[in-house]
Amino acid sequence: MKCGAFFPKRIDYLEDLEIVQCDVLKGEKHLESFCFPVFLASNYLIIFQYGQIHLPIKDMVLDKFGGKAWKEILIVSGLDDDTDFLVFQSYPDEKTFALLRAVSSVSGTPYDTVLEEFGEYFVQYCFRHGYDQLLRTLGKDFISFIQNLDTLHSYLARTYTQLRFPSFRCERRNAESVNLHYLTERTGLHPLVIGLAKAVSRDIYNQTAEMEVESISTHESDTGSEREHVVFIVQFKDLAENEKVVTKYDKQQLPSTSVLSVSHICTALPYHIVFDEDLQIKQYGNMISKLLQTYLPPNTCMTSIFSIMHPPMKFLVENIRMFSNSVFYLSLKKTDRTDNPLILRGEMMWLAEIKHMIYICSPRLTSLSELTKLNMYLSDIPLYDVTRELILLNQQRIAEIDIAKKLDETTAELKKTSRLLEEEKQRTDALLYQMLPQKVANDLKNGITIAAEKFEVVTILFSDIVTFTSIASECSPMEVVTMLNNLYAKFDEKTNEHDVYKVETIGDAYMIVNGCPDIKEIHVQAVANFAMDMVEEAAKVKSPATGLSLQIRVGFHSGPVVAGVVGVKMPRYCLFGDTVNTASRMESHGVPGRIHVSPLAYSLLINEDYIFRDRGRIEVKGKGLLNTYFLIGRHDDFMEEPADTYCSLPVIGKNGAEIEVIEEEELTKSHASGQDVTILVDDAETSEEKNNFSKKYGNTRTISETCTVL
Repeated sequence: MKCGAFFPKRIDYLEDLEIVQCDVLKGEKHLESFCFPVFLASNYLIIFQYGQIHLPIKDMVLDKFGGKAWKEILIVSGLDDDTDFLVFQSYPDEKTFALLRAVSSVSGTPYDTVLEEFGEYFVQYCFRHGYDQLLRTLGKDFISFIQNLDTLHSYLARTYTQLRFPSFRCERRNAESVNLHYLTERTGLHPLVIGLAKAVSRDIYNQTAEMEVESISTHESDTGSEREHVVFIVQFKDLAENEKVVTKYDKQQLPSTSVLSVSHICTALPYHIVFDEDLQIKQYGNMISKLLQTYLPPNTCMTSIFSIMHPPMKFLVENIRMFSNSVFYLSLKKTDRTDNPLILRGEMMWLAEIKHMIYICSPRLTSLSELTKLNMYLSDIPLYDVTRELILLNQQRIAEIDIAKKLDETTAELKKTSRLLEEEKQRTDALLYQMLPQKVANDLKNGITIAAEKFEVVTILFSDIVTFTSIASECSPMEVVTMLNNLYAKFDEKTNEHDVYKVETIGDAYMIVNGCPDIKEIHVQAVANFAMDMVEEAAKVKSPATGLSLQIRVGFHSGPVVAGVVGVKMPRYCLFGDTVNTASRMESHGVPGRIHVSPLAYSLLINEDYIFRDRGRIEVKGKGLLNTYFLIGRHDDFMEEPADTYCSLPVIGKNGAEIEVIEEEELTKSHASGQDVTILVDDAETSEEKNNFSKKYGNTRTISETCTVL
């Protein structure tokens, strides 16, 4: 037997260290051991279950559709942007599939197209993250690239211990096409393989690959598990331009005879098994019996001792020959090591001259703890076997991965905590802004001392609920609180609409100000509009005592105030000055369902389109006689007045013009006789205002109806 056929890169030594036989690869002598590195790369083909597959999906969505689409995809898929994208964290397949389905749903792209585009994008993702050299050196052409994928996956499995990887193999159809076989536990992912294969062919080998699915079937492995078996037809273009030149150094050079005996081979290859076409063991290395802890009688059948874990197939020689470029994992069937079963990893090689198969292998070990559990030592592993280096390297790698995983988890937890902290900060700020004006609150947070400030003119409004004392005495506290909550919620919404500041609420009293702390030249108009909305919103709330709509008294006044923050434990923004007292008097001397306006506030509105009733001079406690007014609306927003004696008061419009209306009974007579309703205005625009009024309101309105629209 020519041992070079199954032991490439082997160097034979005599006792005097003279090299008498050397297998040559490309004409060079290889004295060093060949060490294939364990790639910490988390990026490779179809590594589901780990967060690393989620990251390129996220990058693809951000590149193609933007951040807004990504946020929507997270909502649809139910994934968390922090905790479901950790590199070394394993996740259920359902999460990955949910993410892909969400991408399809949000983007409006068919699911299979999403998978294919992601396959192409994933190769570019690997390139950008420094794995282009690894991919480009995996094989000299597309076929050898595919044939070596399983080997790469087996090394990745050392880092990703829960990895369930697929299997690939190629078989040539003709000079320009191949059959690509893809076996996987996960169904429906073959469009992803199409995208990956096209990208590899294009970006690594400068070829255009056209693919179509030839067949999809179910394949049962030797362990009894079922896998989806998809066969693709891969047609290459530009093949001649990319063929590599084969030199004489590429050809294998074999010696004519071998000086090694069987004992030499069993010593040099302590982990090997030779079996025939009937799977009967004919020869094995010195360490096999020790590993199996049993004697193997001659012609023992391989299937009685081992089962094939990978590739997924039945244990038959013809199947092994089809997967000749794959890494074979054999597990021991009968063993007492239930917690750490023996697994052999190696290469199957068909020896055509003798029609035997040789399995050159070594124990699959990933850590020193596994070595101890198998009752083995590093000295049991040949010096040329890279398993020694892999065990030691992986021992360090395990610690590094554990640190990296904890770092990922800590980072995700910090992000989550930071987000929750920001949300809590926003809620705290919102609560603070309800207690203090935003400008004042920000100064306090920044440690700035808030000094009292004088404002030359502001407008202050007070309101209270009519018969609140009776309601409180007749109803339970919970009913009163519910009523106030409903009422104040409506008022608070209107403060935002009209941009006025709510100073405080005490019981049924509601106080707002406009013009401080942010100085505004126009402030009384917003308060007037807010007051009209208050009366309207109050009517929508029912009294728990009577079931009738609530009525409120409203009064406002304009003038100078001094404002500042009072208190340390519970700071409040307070207003001081006679203006506050006068505004309070306007409310207390007001009328249910009406808005009582002071003379100064009226003077600031006289040139606007507001409508008032002149209440005349009344005695105001602490102020003497004051000429006050009732605000009843504006030309484009009229209030419904209560049916009281104040409806007979004079109506005043813009610039103080008095509007006189005829009595209701006379209005009815005019309507019966077909005459138009007229209004008398004591200014130069009388006739024009008559026409406008007549066109707008017609001739069918009574005094009370006119009050309603005014």
